[in-house]
Amino acid sequence: MKIHIPNSAFLGNIDPFIRGFDPSSPETLEITANDKWIAIHPIVLSMLAALGSTLRPEDILCRKLEAKSRHYLVRMGLFKSLGIPSDISIVEHEPAGRFIPITRVRTSDELSRFMAEMIPLLHLEPGQARTIGYIVSELARNVIEHAEAEHGALLCAQYYKKSNSIRIGIADTGVGVKATISRSHAAETDLDAIRLALQPGITGATRREGGTEQNAGAGLFFIKSIASVNRDFFAIYSGSGLFKLLKSTSLKPRLKADPFEDRHSKEGDLPFWRGTAVGADITLDQTAEFSSLLDAVGNTYRAAVRERVKARYKRPRFL
Repeated sequence: MKIHIPNSAFLGNIDPFIRGFDPSSPETLEITANDKWIAIHPIVLSMLAALGSTLRPEDILCRKLEAKSRHYLVRMGLFKSLGIPSDISIVEHEPAGRFIPITRVRTSDELSRFMAEMIPLLHLEPGQARTIGYIVSELARNVIEHAEAEHGALLCAQYYKKSNSIRIGIADTGVGVKATISRSHAAETDLDAIRLALQPGITGATRREGGTEQNAGAGLFFIKSIASVNRDFFAIYSGSGLFKLLKSTSLKPRLKADPFEDRHSKEGDLPFWRGTAVGADITLDQTAEFSSLLDAVGNTYRAAVRERVKARYKRPRFL
């Protein structure tokens, strides 16, 4: 495998980074980087760490980094997660309130510890912190319970004080969205599966509308909805499919049950990612709009489930 760290790869321009990924020769990993400067989203770091988790350190080649901003990769724990040495020296600072370095989550206990570190990062009132914490926890729990990812989920996050926003990345090398969704729903392509996974009340755990008591099919829909209302980016990449929520141009974006009705871009023929990678930018301004988001999400969720139930019972039955 070969992957290149570009000078800039945030969610808004993540497509070139993904298209440059070469998944051939999965027994080795070669990492190269822009030699001038590096400014990347946490999803990039999570993907690199996820790829490295499948290999022995001696099978990973990281070309010498020349970029002035290369210390960021060290501080976020990239080389530590890959198990390879680095000649880049830095002065480490307390991460609380600024970032969470790459963290592997394989069990419920590890997830609990990760959440305990993440909550101070959010800089929100307790109720709002619990809400977003639940959503991120749901993403990781999905990996633990459904992705069949031997190496778990690789997560990291960065807080930006100036914009009062958090950027989150999570990646795994499990079975991918299509395999998970197809357990209960028909999905011909990776994009079909991603579309279903982002709809409220749909989960691979059951064909039942609204999911189950343990899995309501809400995690991805919730975090996509938060990004939509706050006019932020959200992206999910699995198999050869990529869905990217674009910033809404409306002052009052409306929540959509079908992600393809949102302002978005999508690609279905990208280099194959064995597993799933999710990235989100979340603006944390404590406004009335943000505070009322949960009600709006809940209403959209319930309405979407009701409509699907009605449609199912309206179908003709042939005896």
